[in-house]
Amino acid sequence: MADIIHGATGAQGSPVLSALTSAGRTAIAAVRHPEAVPAGIAARQVDLASADSLTSVYEGADGVFVHLPMGAAEAATAQARAVVEAVTRTRPGRVVISTSGQIVDQPGSPLQAPADSPIMTLIDGVTGSGVPTAVVAPRLYLENLLLPVILTPVREEGVLRYPLPTSFPVSWSSHLDVAEVVARLLTDASPTTGTVGVGHLPGLTGPDLAAAFSSRLGREVRFEGITPEAFGELITPLFGPAAAPVVELYRALNTQDGSTIAKGQQRPGAAGAPAALDRAVVGGPGGLVAVLTDFSS
Repeated sequence: MADIIHGATGAQGSPVLSALTSAGRTAIAAVRHPEAVPAGIAARQVDLASADSLTSVYEGADGVFVHLPMGAAEAATAQARAVVEAVTRTRPGRVVISTSGQIVDQPGSPLQAPADSPIMTLIDGVTGSGVPTAVVAPRLYLENLLLPVILTPVREEGVLRYPLPTSFPVSWSSHLDVAEVVARLLTDASPTTGTVGVGHLPGLTGPDLAAAFSSRLGREVRFEGITPEAFGELITPLFGPAAAPVVELYRALNTQDGSTIAKGQQRPGAAGAPAALDRAVVGGPGGLVAVLTDFSS
């Protein structure tokens, strides 16, 4: 019996794999290229768009962690449907889905993912299978601040430029924060179901982030809001066509008053925002706030 970790060589799956193996759990990396998995870690080659491929890996699994990679909506929808079919066939002990920052827990909001979107296809299908399912719903990732187009001006000019208004609060979290929550959801004695919002409460604004950089670097860093279009010009050379939906996300965010998780039950062991920010930006110790909504356990 083992936990199946998708994207185990990537930004989201890798820290989950590390957390589980450090805790003595048997975890299997479900990846396209098994040769990229660190030595000593079990790995299976999978095609995320093939229900047959996934079924062969999910059979007998204690848990499955899955998130949809960035890409065209058509491809992501096919992947979501394949995961749903494989989960329905094999019925693993539990499934944990990461939304990768897409909004799925604010019905009625213009930011809410449409019902026919790939992420909602995945969530609704897996939940509908009857297999215990938890949905981890972060907002923005602190690792975004480590992009060279963001970090270089911080270091060289003392300016943190980001496509949000100055007073816009966000429940930021790091990939390590999310991995900590995912590992807990996979290993708790009783499965938790529902949506788990991960991030900082109260939300952090641009000046809060700049102050954290200032404290760490020992010199003043100020925040400067830029337009989503200007941000798009910065990231398109890095991401190519994949930058377009990112720009659209920030356009939508700029029409709102903030992007924070709902207040509710704080998960045991949660810590404050500054430490988690420090962990993501400079590799220090960190913590998290995880809020569970629409839940049963």
